[in-house]
Amino acid sequence: MESKLNVYIWDMDETLILLKSLLDGTYAEAFNGLKDVQKGVEIGRLWENHILQICDDHFFYEQIENYNKPFLDGLSEYDDGRDLSDYDFSQDGIGAPCCDVNKRKLAYRHRIIAHRYGQGLHKVLNQGMLKSWNDLYEMTDKYTDRWLSSARAFLEQCSGAIIGSSNTELQHVNVLVTSGSLIPSLVKCLLFRLDDLIEHGNVYSSWEVGKLQCFTWIKERYSRQNVRFCVIGDGWEECEAAQSMRWPFIKIDLQPGGTHRFPGLTLRTVGNYFAVIYGASDAENDKERNE
Repeated sequence: MESKLNVYIWDMDETLILLKSLLDGTYAEAFNGLKDVQKGVEIGRLWENHILQICDDHFFYEQIENYNKPFLDGLSEYDDGRDLSDYDFSQDGIGAPCCDVNKRKLAYRHRIIAHRYGQGLHKVLNQGMLKSWNDLYEMTDKYTDRWLSSARAFLEQCSGAIIGSSNTELQHVNVLVTSGSLIPSLVKCLLFRLDDLIEHGNVYSSWEVGKLQCFTWIKERYSRQNVRFCVIGDGWEECEAAQSMRWPFIKIDLQPGGTHRFPGLTLRTVGNYFAVIYGASDAENDKERNE
């Protein structure tokens, strides 16, 4: 069976989730008075508090905030596999990862972060925090007319495999490239219920290296015949990087009533962008005929 792969490269803020536009009021202002701007700001601040608290309490952020890496496995070669069950992270005196010793200490933390990400927040938070988080998610989803749950549902559609009539298997993978620092971005994936659809190894921070470099790494990682890439985001940097890579770019728009937003974006629309650059696959044609 012939196999093809679609790699969806997502921006995070104002694409899969809403945060900055809640905090600065631009999301509500797009509705011309139909949305309470102050309520959106308050919701955004609650999310900020949740993100920072979980980062500091469970993901070592206070210790490693200044040691951002583009992805969690970047220092895996320095991890000697030591049993960390009795390791005292508060007393190891981690410093800037300029030497092998500190690179190993940071790699230890990255290993624990990857493990906790894989477990999910239900294994990390107490019942009170879980309720607060779930209530905030539902309140935000209602305020944003189901932006969060629609984005998650779309990610589910961009997962798995489709078998076409010509016995072609079309596989999908979701990758996140965010301009934010790595640890808060991983925590956002957990809080916004994206962790089961985006693996921790598929989360990249372009904070220091830029999106073009991250896109280059992703291309090398999936370098094989029959692979297609599509970038989905709201910013100029991912647009320019996609153009440099000659990949299709879908610009997310906050304006109500549009198709390039959530809810609104469909696999048919994404397939049209793919088709312009790569041509349509048999499996996608079959899916469109069945919709």
